[in-house]
Formats: sequence, structure tokens, C-alpha cells
Amino acid sequence: QVQLVESGGGLVQPGGSLRLSCAASGSIFSINAMGWYRQAPEKERELVAAITMGGSTNYADSVKGRFTISRHDAKNTVYLQMNSLKPEDTAVYYCNAKVPGLGMTHDFWGQGTQVTVSS
Repeated sequence: QVQLVESGGGLVQPGGSLRLSCAASGSIFSINAMGWYRQAPEKERELVAAITMGGSTNYADSVKGRFTISRHDAKNTVYLQMNSLKPEDTAVYYCNAKVPGLGMTHDFWGQGTQVTVSS
């Protein structure tokens, strides 16, 4: 099993910045990729950014150029640096880890951290 704990959410004004952190524990060496998803009220959960253990990254078009995903291997921690925040970025942000299984990929999720962008 993999356990994920997010931190760093909060209230910020438009144009501001936040950095989210996700600390992984458990069977961490089985993880193929980690990422951040977000879910706004009455909307589907969507991928924000992802990073493989090899360092390849992927971003949603809506955050490209503003958000950066990174990881610190020694700390088993993934970060999401969010700059130039917009009100539409308001959502609960969830850390995700993908673990290969027999015939499928298993997803593990953190508890979520609220990000609110408002003036």
C-alpha cells in the first residue's frame, strides 16, 4: 500500500502563488508515476500535472506555463508550484500515485487540500 499526505493549500489572491507538497510512504518503490488532480464543486476530477519516476512531466493545457511539478526522491515528496493563480484554479487538489498491478494500474490518493483563489 501507498499512503499520501498533501499539504500547502490555502487562500491566495489572483496572481499569487502556492506550493503544494505530497509526502509518500509505504511501498514507495512500486510507484511508476505521481501527479496532482483537482476537483471543483460540481465538476469532474481532472489531471493537473504528472511526473514519472524517470522525470517526464505532463500538464493540463489550462495550467501549462504557470504550474511546475517536481519531486525530491530522497524525501519521497512531490511538489506542485502554482504561479499566476486564477479564480478558476479554485478546487480541492489531490495527490495521486500509480502502481502497476496484474493487468491494471492501481491508483492511490491523498486526502486532498483546498486551494482557493479569490480577491
